[in-house]
Amino acid sequence: MKIDATLVIMAAGMGSRFGGLKQLEPIGPKGQALLDFSVYDAKEAGFNKVVFIIKHSIEDDFKRIVGSRIEKMIDTEYVFQEIDELPEGFACPEDRAKPWGTGHAVWCCRNAVNTPFAVINADDYYGKSAFKQIYNYLAEANNNYCMVGFRLKNTLTENGSVSRGVCNIENGILKSITERTEIVDCKYKDESGNWIKMSEDTVVSMNMWGFTPDMFDFAERDLIEFLKEKINVPKSEFYLPSIASNVIEKGEKQVSVLVAEDKWYGVTYKEDKENVVSALAEKIKNGEYKGF
Repeated sequence: MKIDATLVIMAAGMGSRFGGLKQLEPIGPKGQALLDFSVYDAKEAGFNKVVFIIKHSIEDDFKRIVGSRIEKMIDTEYVFQEIDELPEGFACPEDRAKPWGTGHAVWCCRNAVNTPFAVINADDYYGKSAFKQIYNYLAEANNNYCMVGFRLKNTLTENGSVSRGVCNIENGILKSITERTEIVDCKYKDESGNWIKMSEDTVVSMNMWGFTPDMFDFAERDLIEFLKEKINVPKSEFYLPSIASNVIEKGEKQVSVLVAEDKWYGVTYKEDKENVVSALAEKIKNGEYKGF
């Protein structure tokens, strides 16, 4: 079934490990960024609008380097994640510098999105099947949520450790996500510093979610509770997966897990870029991205 659906792309964050604004890093032969590939795949899958979450400080560069291309492909809107954008009754502490996190970023889209929508990171390559799966799920109009998970073996880099959300799944439904940091070669360090082996087929989250617009009500509710507790904690962050976890725990929604068997690509470290450029060049050569 064909529906109106929006792709929300989180592009406000700086890549600290990469060392710059990696969502604008040229990957394709004509200077395309990773998000160009995502928008292409999303439009091909059926999405007909894209909303970029950015900061005012990068607006001019972002629109010049990326937006000018995307706007020719698909209906495009920009939303700004700023630290003083908070629910009524809250004021940002004067010493706050850090953004409020991915959950806050998506909440900032509440006035720009009124259709079923997917949320992704700007600096990840998810692959065509991931977008087809998430669009088809949203088109079923079952009023629940979903996420696309990837096999752990397909999300690693040879150039350092990664952090991944490990999914606990029962009968295709997400029960919980456990964040594992410092994963190398399908092993992670526990609290005692021991290396624990995981199956290479473990399903992990790469922050690709599918929601209906009522999600913004849950996001605001949870954001308010977060701010009541942690507004004065300088480095506290309100994460997108916590919204999903809360609706699961409260029995308000089910979150289906759609597993993509594609290889994920991302530029976590500067050394990753060469491999990503090569892999996507091969896909272009094979005709998967016409006009690139």
